[in-house]
Amino acid sequence: VQLQASGGGLVQAGGSLRLSCAASGSILGVREMGWYRQAPGKQRELAATITGGDTEYADSVKGRFAISGDNAKNTVYLQMNSLKPEDTAVYYCKFRVVGRRTLLEYQYWGQGTLVTVSS
Repeated sequence: VQLQASGGGLVQAGGSLRLSCAASGSILGVREMGWYRQAPGKQRELAATITGGDTEYADSVKGRFAISGDNAKNTVYLQMNSLKPEDTAVYYCKFRVVGRRTLLEYQYWGQGTLVTVSS
């Protein structure tokens, strides 16, 4: 299984970006999709996850970020609005999937996409 993330870039404070991450490979089903982020010098932290129709957000992004998923396309999106300089980080997508051949659950990470918010 491979994950391909895109949509990062440089944006001014108050602006918006939309990240996307598509999974490909031997996937029977997707259990959970999520976005995590790692700012310079800090640990990786959860930004948002979606499991079925349920979403979870870090307090720091609530009301500004929206996660959505398209199970038919095995793709997760993160709409980021009202961006702040403190949102600057490498954003990683994560999928928890059921393998088509083994019927076991696996967890995969994308390669990361850099989001830079200038003040």
